[in-house]
Amino acid sequence: MISTETLRHLKHAGTATLTTQLFKRGLRNVFIQGIGRMSAAKENMVGEAFTLRYIPAREDLDLVSAFDNPEHPQRKAVETVPPGQVLVMDCRRETRAASGGNILLTRLKVRGVAGVVTDGCLRDSEAIGLMDFPVYGAGGSAPLNLVCHHAVDMNLPIACGGVAVFPGDILVGDGEGVVVIPQHLAEELARDAHEQETLEEFVLGEIAGGRALPGTYPPNADTLARYREWRQRRSDD
Repeated sequence: MISTETLRHLKHAGTATLTTQLFKRGLRNVFIQGIGRMSAAKENMVGEAFTLRYIPAREDLDLVSAFDNPEHPQRKAVETVPPGQVLVMDCRRETRAASGGNILLTRLKVRGVAGVVTDGCLRDSEAIGLMDFPVYGAGGSAPLNLVCHHAVDMNLPIACGGVAVFPGDILVGDGEGVVVIPQHLAEELARDAHEQETLEEFVLGEIAGGRALPGTYPPNADTLARYREWRQRRSDD
């Protein structure tokens, strides 16, 4: 469970900052590839990962009647992912069919889920584009998921967009995409990301004011001294 302060910092942290902080800790493959934000949501998506895995469909098993079974892993995942968590789907980057659609996403939104991430496609993409609910995917595709996907299990380690995602990992999404943060690093990462973005706010002002890159970005001792004075003035206001 992530703390309220960590959640607050991550809600305002950019994925660019977070990937930099993870890089400093030796983690490079953390940004889910080939997807983008598909909905109208503007705030950062933040939540623990609840995973769903697909394998390739098989014609004798993946019939429309499969959805009559409430234990079908896709439908069960939609009904059991806890509020505040993110449903993350491993679709093997298969884009010839959808991995969900507007009705399922609406159910997730109503249940209080924090968002949806898939490295496959979604149908009803025009309707999804109007939703105030964080949705990330590889684009739109009309065919139903049974054409290409067989849902097999939930809440086990998966791959999504080439990135390992473990249940409980923290996912943060913004307009750039989605980053995966190991849960045990989330607190310190959120704190350091907040500090980095505060420093970069100051540096951006310096660059916009005409200062050259050398000594400003990255900051040398003189720039850091001006930064500390700037922070102090802000705290005094």
